[in-house]
Amino acid sequence: QVQLVESGGKLVQAGGSLRLSCAASGRTFTSLAMGWFRQAPGKEREFVAAISWSGGRIYYADSVKGRFTISRDNAKNTVYLQMNSLKPEDTAVYYCASSADIRSSWSSTSDYHYWGQGTQVTVSS
Repeated sequence: QVQLVESGGKLVQAGGSLRLSCAASGRTFTSLAMGWFRQAPGKEREFVAAISWSGGRIYYADSVKGRFTISRDNAKNTVYLQMNSLKPEDTAVYYCASSADIRSSWSSTSDYHYWGQGTQVTVSS
């Protein structure tokens, strides 16, 4: 009932910046929170950042705090992930996700009900 499409991923140099977008459609009003997750080759999907519907609650993984910023524009049904000071270890497929009910943790993949197809971010040295 909620469709998510990520965009903006590309090859960037270490230390550079990149902004990812997640366009949502469908029953977006049911979304309590939106999150960004990433998955590198050979690794499990991990939490990056999350934001509540109003934007009043924001959470970041320790690995990206101080460098990444999550925001949302509800009028455009879009969530953004501004990534600064990128490192090679940030290389991964980044996924946007929507949650209607956070039961365990804002960082738990199991609490997100809809997922985008992912967008590749590659950070070169």
